[in-house]
Amino acid sequence: MWPYPKIVAHRGGGTLAPENTIAGLRAGLAYGFRAVEFDVMLSSDAIGVVMHDSHFGRTVYGDGFLPNFTAAELAKMDAGRWFGPEFRGEPVPLFLEWVDYCKEHKIWMNIEIKPAEGHDEATGRWVAQTARARFAAEVAAGDPAQMPLLSSFSMPALAAARDAAPDLPRACLFDNIPANWLATVRELGAVAIHTNHKYLTPDQARAVKAAGLGLFCYTVNSPERAREILALGVDAFCTDRIDLIGPDFD
Repeated sequence: MWPYPKIVAHRGGGTLAPENTIAGLRAGLAYGFRAVEFDVMLSSDAIGVVMHDSHFGRTVYGDGFLPNFTAAELAKMDAGRWFGPEFRGEPVPLFLEWVDYCKEHKIWMNIEIKPAEGHDEATGRWVAQTARARFAAEVAAGDPAQMPLLSSFSMPALAAARDAAPDLPRACLFDNIPANWLATVRELGAVAIHTNHKYLTPDQARAVKAAGLGLFCYTVNSPERAREILALGVDAFCTDRIDLIGPDFD
């Protein structure tokens, strides 16, 4: 049901480094993490970049809508200064740069397809096709543990990913698991549900596991809560507090 790591670093380095940056990946590695969750959006020239927000102002200063900028323009932007002066100049990573770093360091990836408004299908298709090409050998070997897991809150993006690369595993992301979750999972051929731990009920956890699916929660930042959700049957979770919850947490 869940052949992947149990504890996953949220957006790279959690609270220890700017999110969705190579510096974040380095921070995760320093704490022993070889599993990461991160976000991918599309630039104006249809190239994937690792960034969470479609509108600037939080991790990248200024005003702007990400799909209006080329990948080259985005890669020149400072994605670290907001977090601390020591990270000034840390760039927005290109998706392929990120994948190559993760493969080099044997970091498993939960790739969240994070389309900007109006770009659902294009983002899902591009991420799936590009990841499939980068993991051709792993797909051919047939071991899901060696493949990235694609997830999204956007069901149209997941459908496009399914059609573009049906042999890459997918997960449905829900803030609160809806009543029709099983029909949605079956339609999309998903292998897991990812959900907000705050709203997960014991009955939902039992139902997801009884359906033969993996169950993953975001974003769990206290050891006490981590133990609670694991006791419910949750398979894995991501955390910002990589300093409190290590990769071998029980």
